[in-house]
Amino acid sequence: MRTLLAFWKKEWRGQLRSGKLWILGGVFLLIGLMNPVTAKLTPLLYELLADTLAQSGMTVTAVSVTALDSWTQFFKNIPIALIVFLLIESNLFTKEYQSGTLILALTKGLSRYKVLVSKAAVLLLTWTAGYWISFGVTYGVNAFFWENSIAQRLPFAAVCWWLLGLWTVTLAVLFSTVVRSNIGVLAGTGGVFFGVYLLGLLPRIGDWCPTVLMNGSALIYGAEDGEWLGAVLITVALSVVCLLVSVPILNKKQL
Repeated sequence: MRTLLAFWKKEWRGQLRSGKLWILGGVFLLIGLMNPVTAKLTPLLYELLADTLAQSGMTVTAVSVTALDSWTQFFKNIPIALIVFLLIESNLFTKEYQSGTLILALTKGLSRYKVLVSKAAVLLLTWTAGYWISFGVTYGVNAFFWENSIAQRLPFAAVCWWLLGLWTVTLAVLFSTVVRSNIGVLAGTGGVFFGVYLLGLLPRIGDWCPTVLMNGSALIYGAEDGEWLGAVLITVALSVVCLLVSVPILNKKQL
């Protein structure tokens, strides 16, 4: 346990020294602010374009915005944060393979599964903290301008997208034990995600695919959350499977 904690602390120091945490913190914070700001500025934008549109024969009526518009922006923008997160963190394992520092850690008695647990915990905690920071900023600014209560099933919708991101991160962990480059990690993670997305377009199967959890906007507009419960369970199960499968793969990997 002592060696596990020591390696875990090393990983966090590496995140700080490399500036990854600061960059990701800025990205999540910016996206959290963008959602209500974009919604708030929408009527002003229409007013500025009113004259131009009138010359084209189009009439612009008064536009009113609510917290629903801001939360719709949140579920549109949070995928950007996930993509940036994967781009920045995709080399958390692969840089160890390329530099040979992982071999050095293993020769000092650190088990491979402890390496996996430490690095996976860093990724999952970083995603969790960043996601909920973004959500909290949007919620706070929305509360200042509007009423968040207008958004139905908001907590469940937020948890759904967090779980989707969690599953995607565990996919990145899995592919990090398979390939040696961050390009391979990104390609594998993106390929599986896109494949599951295509499966989600099929009738009957779609309701069970993790990618259905992307539809947070439907929930806040009143969709029944019971339709998402199957996808939630599958997503949690797949996340656990990805982590469990990663252990024997890393154990057998030639470094």
